[in-house]
Amino acid sequence: MKKIAVIIPFVLLLSACATKQYPQAAAVSGEESALMNCHDIKTEIAKTRSIQQEIEKTGQFDGKTVLGFLGDFGIGNGIAKDDARAKATVRLSQLTALQEKNCR
Repeated sequence: MKKIAVIIPFVLLLSACATKQYPQAAAVSGEESALMNCHDIKTEIAKTRSIQQEIEKTGQFDGKTVLGFLGDFGIGNGIAKDDARAKATVRLSQLTALQEKNCR
């Protein structure tokens, strides 16, 4: 009985640390947009699309998915993925708007 009392909290502790680490894309700052030329904007768009692909790749089913499900029914991983997707989408839309404005 004592072993179970020690093992269960340990398993829960490990599963709580199982949230996947998704790449993050920061919003375009005013200073950043003022300094970017058309080539820089195209490069940043490509990087942001790469981040989006990496988010989807990180979100695939693996051992951390199982541990995350055991710890919080996968809610933490789902929230982290949604946040990463939203940030990447915002950055991509900002860069696209900047490209339309400055690179005609």
